[in-house]
Amino acid sequence: IFPFKYASLKKNYIMKKILWGIISTAKIGIEKVIPAMQLGKHSEIVAIASRTHERAREAAEKLKIPKAYGSYQELLDDTSIDAVYIPLPNHMHFPWTIKSLTADKHVLCEKPIALNAAEAKELLKETQKYPQLKVMEAFMYRHHPQWLRALELINKGEIGLVKTVHSFFSYYNDDPENIRNMADIGGGGLMDIGCYCISIARLIFDAEPQRVLGKIEYDPRFRTDRICSGILDFGRGTSTFTCSTQLVPYQRVNIFGTKGRIEIEIPFNAPPEQPCRMFFQCKDKIEEIEIKICDQYTMQGDLFSLAIIKNEKVPTPLEDAVANMKVLETVIQSADKESWCKP
Repeated sequence: IFPFKYASLKKNYIMKKILWGIISTAKIGIEKVIPAMQLGKHSEIVAIASRTHERAREAAEKLKIPKAYGSYQELLDDTSIDAVYIPLPNHMHFPWTIKSLTADKHVLCEKPIALNAAEAKELLKETQKYPQLKVMEAFMYRHHPQWLRALELINKGEIGLVKTVHSFFSYYNDDPENIRNMADIGGGGLMDIGCYCISIARLIFDAEPQRVLGKIEYDPRFRTDRICSGILDFGRGTSTFTCSTQLVPYQRVNIFGTKGRIEIEIPFNAPPEQPCRMFFQCKDKIEEIEIKICDQYTMQGDLFSLAIIKNEKVPTPLEDAVANMKVLETVIQSADKESWCKP
């Protein structure tokens, strides 16, 4: 499931670095991703772009980035840049990923990779025109050691056969100016955080669900999904989840097997400044496992950079992004029809 492990980076690649440009001064990039990537062994941030040069310059000065561009295209025209990270609003992921490929840039794009399954499939087809370039959806949680450890326990049969996965992810945001509350540009809980719940279920079962059942409550003002619950039927087991943009902030994943259970305390937004905890229960014995301090964004950036340097497959192929979007879309269809639907 995980062909790449951060700890196994070979020493003979230690000095090589990929030169990165950041398309957007989005909050997630400024506060989390860029500072983390700047700590990487294989990633060097050399440029940032915004819709105005002033905003780009302010971000560049704050983060000590050498170049600032007043438009995204200006950055893409910089031939010294190897790869770009795209944290733009959801509706801009698809077009700017294609523009970046056209400009001969590798692309790490925030999730979701597109607004729907059709767009995701079209993007996958487009990438085939550029076999020399890498493209990956930025599901950073997959690179965190707590998930490597959880998958190791599962694959060794330590909790027996996995029968059901329960996940929950929520926050409270009713700001009408926030892009997450704008339906026309891909806002809503499913696109923002429900995609994690779907992704983790598919990862754990290492399969695609045979059928899906969804239940959605929409905000009457924003027309975005504010509470969504779903059941994914994998045949040999199920996954249930709830995500919300208007509930108390919380996240948790529980994986139940025939012999044991794994609980991930902070499964998705793992903090980089403190150890993470997971709990492994086998029969009546519960073990608390502490994961050392690390930053999953640093790991994500370096693993992608290393894939470029070594010309190997990226940790998460674009086909996975297409499959995840297909399931997400089916949850919405099921909720509309009030019945089970097949992806």
